[in-house]
Amino acid sequence: MDQQKLKHRRQLRRRHHVRSAIVGTSERPRLTVFRSSKHIYAQLVDDINGITVASASSRGKDVRSSLPYGGNVKASQVVGKKLAEMAKEKGVMLAAFDRGHYRYHGRIKALADAAREGGLQF
Repeated sequence: MDQQKLKHRRQLRRRHHVRSAIVGTSERPRLTVFRSSKHIYAQLVDDINGITVASASSRGKDVRSSLPYGGNVKASQVVGKKLAEMAKEKGVMLAAFDRGHYRYHGRIKALADAAREGGLQF
């Protein structure tokens, strides 16, 4: 099998394994993270109603103006704090962290720690 297809299949298996135990509700939405090589994206999702409560990314106008590059730990920290602020405005204080198929280190950990400092609990 092609190496890229094998890698993608492993990522899907890990993602399904992580998400099988996590369900976002209106009281405790799922904080999901997507990481690309140049940017990082995070959103709070209510799976029961099928809506996105809040979202933030390193591509946003307010974040992009303060950062020269969106694919590093510093950008992840800014995105985590921004997401926590938006969640507070919506009245959300609890979240279930969904790391997807990424390991909990580096940019993913920085985003989670910044969201915790901003007031989200998971």
